[in-house]
Amino acid sequence: MTRGPVRLEVSVSYALPRTGLPAAVSFRKWVAAALSGRIREADLAIRVVGTKEGRALNRHYRGKDYATNVLSFPAELPDGLPADVKLPLLGDVVLCAPVIAREAKQQKKPLAAHYAHMTVHGALHLLGWDHDDEREAECMERLEREILADLGVEDPYLEK
Repeated sequence: MTRGPVRLEVSVSYALPRTGLPAAVSFRKWVAAALSGRIREADLAIRVVGTKEGRALNRHYRGKDYATNVLSFPAELPDGLPADVKLPLLGDVVLCAPVIAREAKQQKKPLAAHYAHMTVHGALHLLGWDHDDEREAECMERLEREILADLGVEDPYLEK
C-alpha cells in the first residue's frame, strides 16, 4: 500500500470532458507516492487541460510555443510572512491530456501508467527535482523508477 505525507490535499480539476481520464483518486495516489518520505504536509493542485490551454501556458511561462505533457509551478510564498510560518503549499501541476495520450500510444504504454509517470514527474519538480543536466536527469529518473515500481508501474524509460 502506498503511503504519503501525514496531511495531503490534492485538488484536481478537469478543463475537458473526463471520459477516459484518470479519476481524482488516482492522481492523489500518485502524488502521495511521489511525496512519501520526502515531505510531511502538502497542498497542491492538478489541472488536466487540452492542447490549447497547455500550449498557452507553455508559451507564457516557458517561451515554448507548443503543448507539453506536464508543467509544474512551484508555489512562491508571499513576501512579509514571518520566518516561523510554514505553509504546506507546494504548487500546481498541469497535465495536457492530448499530449499524454499521444505519447502513451507512441511509446506503447498503458495510458494510466503514463499519467502516473507524468504526475510523479510533476510532483517531483514541485519538490525541486530537475533534469537540466545529465547527472540531475539520471537521479530524477532513478527516483521516478523507484516510485513507479512501488505503484506497480513498469519502468517508463524502457524502450519498447
